[in-house]
Amino acid sequence: MGSAKRDEFVDWVVELMQCIGPVSAKRMFGGHGLFLDGLMFALIIDRELYLKADDQTRQGFVDQGLAPFTYLRQGKPCSLSYYQAPEELLESVEMMREWANQAYGVALRAHR
Repeated sequence: MGSAKRDEFVDWVVELMQCIGPVSAKRMFGGHGLFLDGLMFALIIDRELYLKADDQTRQGFVDQGLAPFTYLRQGKPCSLSYYQAPEELLESVEMMREWANQAYGVALRAHR
């Protein structure tokens, strides 16, 4: 039952993100990576949405007290360039469009 609930959350976030294009989810990292045009720009772990960030966008997350995604590697905490998304994104297509587009822009810059 737990995984069905998680998949409902993933489906809901993917549906919300259709405002920026044909976003799809793929299982990875014990969660899901969210992709647009073959580039991963977000991930969902334990019903938490994280968006890709870089030097140009990171401060916006930090200013709101949003934490980076971290995991343990060989017993040491590691972080990726993904930060918690503001909860309001899950209730607003306009905010989702703005933040998801920003995260996709980070993925585009990283891909160059």
